[in-house]
Amino acid sequence: MALQDKYSELITKANSLGVSNLSVREQNDVLYIQGEAPNGEVKDQLWSTYNSIDPDFKSGDLILDVNVSPDAPSSEYKVTTQSSNLNIRKGPGTDQEIIGKAAHQSTVTFLSKYNDDWYLIRSAEGIEGYCNTEYLTAI
Repeated sequence: MALQDKYSELITKANSLGVSNLSVREQNDVLYIQGEAPNGEVKDQLWSTYNSIDPDFKSGDLILDVNVSPDAPSSEYKVTTQSSNLNIRKGPGTDQEIIGKAAHQSTVTFLSKYNDDWYLIRSAEGIEGYCNTEYLTAI
């Protein structure tokens, strides 16, 4: 219950922003928050709130697993890395876990802008996460 208290602001925000199928549970000293955001901006607001509670996401006591509804408006970007695949990360930052990759020259779906350096995207394989904007080109 202590983790739900620590992250109560994040849970309240998820509820108030319309995250559907919201699930909050504690297991092995980790809090899991799962659900579906109506758009990328909501997901970005949740990550921003998380960062204000746990700066740079260092505690390791929360798994924020909120995806964007597939019906959210989007646009396409091309992966323009030199030759390698683009890392897709759980959150906005190089310290965040790599949850997938987008192939060099593949197309990804833009969901929202976290900041000038990080976009929330969905790969052709359906992996949703954050990537560095330096390696994306609008098409």
